[in-house]
Amino acid sequence: MNKILDLITAQMKAAFAECGYEETYAKVTLSNRPDLCEYQCNGAMAAAKAFKKKPFDIASEVVAKLAGNKVFAAAEVVMPGFINLKLDSSYLAEYMNAMVNAEQSGCERAENPMTIVVDYGGANVAKPLHVGHLRSAIIGETIKRNGRLLGHKVIGDVHLGDWGLQMGLIIEELRDRKPDLSYFDESFEGEYPKEPVFTISELEEMYPAASAKAKEDEAFSKRAHEATLKLQNGYRPYRAIWQHIIAVSVVDLKKNYGNLKVSFDLWKGESHAEPYISGLIKELEDKGLAYESQGALVVDIAQEGDSKELPPCIVRKSDGAALYSTSDLGTIIEREKDIKPDWYIYITDKRQELHFVQVFRVAKKAGFVSEDKKMSHLTFGTMNGKDGKPFKTRDGGVMRLETLITDICQAAYEKIMESRNVSEEEARKTSEIVGLAALKYGDLSNQASKDYIFDMDRFVSFEGNTGPYILYTIVRIKSILGKYQSLENKFEGEARILPAISGSEKDLMLQLSRFNEIMETSFTELAPHKICQYVYELANVFNRFYHETKIISEENKERQASWICLISLTKNVLNECINVLGIEAPERM
Repeated sequence: MNKILDLITAQMKAAFAECGYEETYAKVTLSNRPDLCEYQCNGAMAAAKAFKKKPFDIASEVVAKLAGNKVFAAAEVVMPGFINLKLDSSYLAEYMNAMVNAEQSGCERAENPMTIVVDYGGANVAKPLHVGHLRSAIIGETIKRNGRLLGHKVIGDVHLGDWGLQMGLIIEELRDRKPDLSYFDESFEGEYPKEPVFTISELEEMYPAASAKAKEDEAFSKRAHEATLKLQNGYRPYRAIWQHIIAVSVVDLKKNYGNLKVSFDLWKGESHAEPYISGLIKELEDKGLAYESQGALVVDIAQEGDSKELPPCIVRKSDGAALYSTSDLGTIIEREKDIKPDWYIYITDKRQELHFVQVFRVAKKAGFVSEDKKMSHLTFGTMNGKDGKPFKTRDGGVMRLETLITDICQAAYEKIMESRNVSEEEARKTSEIVGLAALKYGDLSNQASKDYIFDMDRFVSFEGNTGPYILYTIVRIKSILGKYQSLENKFEGEARILPAISGSEKDLMLQLSRFNEIMETSFTELAPHKICQYVYELANVFNRFYHETKIISEENKERQASWICLISLTKNVLNECINVLGIEAPERM
């Protein structure tokens, strides 16, 4: 259904046009002074310069055309020429009823849906997920879900790190630990084992051990580099080990991402770009874009108008090795062949900002994608501890993501048990939902590009701008609806939302009416924090309405049924929003 802002703007456009002014001046915005009005239009200020009239006179003409308009309860001119607008309560109630009857509570689907690739996750095989993987996973998941709600075909790709030196390190560490394996027998010509010859625990222990050894043992480091090169050149025994590494790692990664309620459509990695790399480098050379610089092959990416000097993109090192930039370019070529996305969205920490500027510019300069292809890099800041430094364990190590989830769920359990309203068993189940909501909402409510402080006590609080507060609001609505259903004396006609009779009731309707707009804005701007801001404001206005309104004891049954419809819509909108955030609500808290 149409956005409320578009409907209001259409009325203003008609009024401006009737007065002989261009419709472009009829832009309407949400009021920044809700104590004075609900919406405002400042177009008369700009029109005054073009038409050489006083803005107050232009605004007065427009407001005169709005007399008797069913959309507005009031349209007033304020010096020097602002137009303040208040919506008619009957019109707003009808908009609410339309939301009740619409799919997705009125959140409209795109007229021209896009195919979009969201590249997020970025985990490395053979390594456990840690807190550094949190932001990419949950921000990417939210953007994927947001896009799907709007009707786009959104494809999530984990883009695993599966093709670097860590593979050679693990292979050589495995050789030292189990030298009798057939992979290390050069005379072996049979079939290699189908089942992995190591567990995920052994694999996760081997990599750091091998990494430390390589720093101390030059011979081991050389062996690891040679093994990596042989793997990448297709050496059969090492390809077999590599496939075991991938298989064991992906099973574990799927489990741990699943615990975070994050999923991917594609489980591809850097290795999938390998078949395209030699061809793309040749194409860059043939087109005269790549040239040698200090032994490396580079492509200039600087453009007129750049605010700072940007270095060339290195596509091949002096030793002949490819880099992340080469891998990402190969992945783009693969995606253009297999998916043909309308929009690429990459989600990584802000340290990779230059990398993606280089990759996007090379891709367009070389014609791997069209010049007008939409390519976005959403950067995120760091999750810091209370000391303001990147979040660490107590002994200074990097915390595993599953440990962080366990810790915050335990904190949520302790919070729930303070009230003693539920059994211990139910509290445990509920704490898993509430803890995950606390973690995700605590992260997503911050603007992605900014660093934030991880404060577990605040995140698990049932008060303030937190995930548990949002869930508690939904649970409160469920409780009211349950009580209503148990009433014997209920309205017998067709229940509809009636025009508001209090300020808090109208405020709730106004906030609900913005749902459609918020979901579109948050997606087009890649701004999940705007959804969090919206649900927090919606929860606040609902709770204000709830405290001022005696729903269950209301004697006017038609009015009572209207309120039940209204809070049911509120629950549905809150649920739509938290579902996009990858959060679910329990039945009780």
